[in-house]
Amino acid sequence: MISKTIRMCNGIEMPRLGLGVWKAAKGNETREAVLQAIEAGYRHIDTAAMYGNEEDVGAAVRESGLPRSEIFVTTKLWNTDQGYEQALKAFATSFAKLRIEYVDLYLIHWPVAGLRLDSWRALEKLHKEGLIKTIGVSNYMVNHLEELKAVAEVQPAVNQIEIHPFLQHVAVRDYCAKNDIVVQAYSPLMRGDRLDHPVIVEVAERAGRSAAQVVLRWLLEKNLVVLPKSINPGRIVENSKIFDFELSAQDIKMLDGLNEDAAIGWDPRGMA
Repeated sequence: MISKTIRMCNGIEMPRLGLGVWKAAKGNETREAVLQAIEAGYRHIDTAAMYGNEEDVGAAVRESGLPRSEIFVTTKLWNTDQGYEQALKAFATSFAKLRIEYVDLYLIHWPVAGLRLDSWRALEKLHKEGLIKTIGVSNYMVNHLEELKAVAEVQPAVNQIEIHPFLQHVAVRDYCAKNDIVVQAYSPLMRGDRLDHPVIVEVAERAGRSAAQVVLRWLLEKNLVVLPKSINPGRIVENSKIFDFELSAQDIKMLDGLNEDAAIGWDPRGMA
């Protein structure tokens, strides 16, 4: 069976399943979704300054009653806050909103040209101060990772990118695997738009699982961390039931064959 956690290069274990809260409305919608996810067994919550719901994530983590060490919290530095001093200020704002003792993972949300290296220096400083346990990046392609590798004192432990059967980013995943960078898959369910694809339906029927479950399981088989977003209690539970079955080699090959290099969100390929 696939482990429910993955060890990062710094030795810290990160849960393989996380709840994404992008577009979850500020207030009770986010708070209740996080509490429902924790009740369903999730121990990883992924938010960002840009999402506007850090306060609600922090409130739910506190309200859960679980020890702080049992819930892995990620947030991110937005584009307009990049640069050394701006990044330090932005983290202070996020930290005050979350109201938790530390942040488990802080990511540079996008590779903003001319500012991303200064932003990384700020993350390194915060990491050394112990306010952040792990630092990483999001939406970085190989050229961005190579640039960072050449100057970083602390190498990124994580790269969070859009990955699903129709956008597999094989080259980026291979680079990360060779450089001990854990890859997190956001929008793993294609925002629900293509779960009715005949191949996905066929694999789901053969596995006796939902389309969402087989896609998430396929990503786990690729040694990724998955971050499905939902505010629906039933889907939150459904998406968590991915550790108690396996896909056949044939099923994995069929899903591998769906790649179209097609992004559904903003696409960082070609960013300088």
